[in-house]
Amino acid sequence: MDYIYVVAGLIGLFFGGEALVRSSVGIARRMAIPPLLIGLTVVGFGTSTPELLVSVQAALRGVPDIALGNIVGSNIANILLIVSLTSLVWPIHVSGVTLRRDTAVMAAAAVALVAIFAVGEIGRPSGRLLVIALAGYLT
Repeated sequence: MDYIYVVAGLIGLFFGGEALVRSSVGIARRMAIPPLLIGLTVVGFGTSTPELLVSVQAALRGVPDIALGNIVGSNIANILLIVSLTSLVWPIHVSGVTLRRDTAVMAAAAVALVAIFAVGEIGRPSGRLLVIALAGYLT
């Protein structure tokens, strides 16, 4: 009987994702905002919100390793699974400037995370630094 909930959840996820993409494209067109910017903000934050809630909830319950696994696993899935499957369906074209900027930011974030891991604890100062870096990137 539990499989019904799984199937219903997958169907809801599909239609919710479809609505998110359609509305994001509509916002981008109406406001003359580049689709990449909409993807980085509206879609990026919208799809990351459940992960954020799981990570915060795990940290509040005293199991921050779940949050860390969520972060690393999500990035691996986004880079290796989402990009690969999307490009199999339709080629992803990016301009040279976008590719250089966003690849550099992604690599810098990965290096920063490795440096933070080397310290052995991801504390408030590291969290502040990462939030400031995100704000700077979005600005």
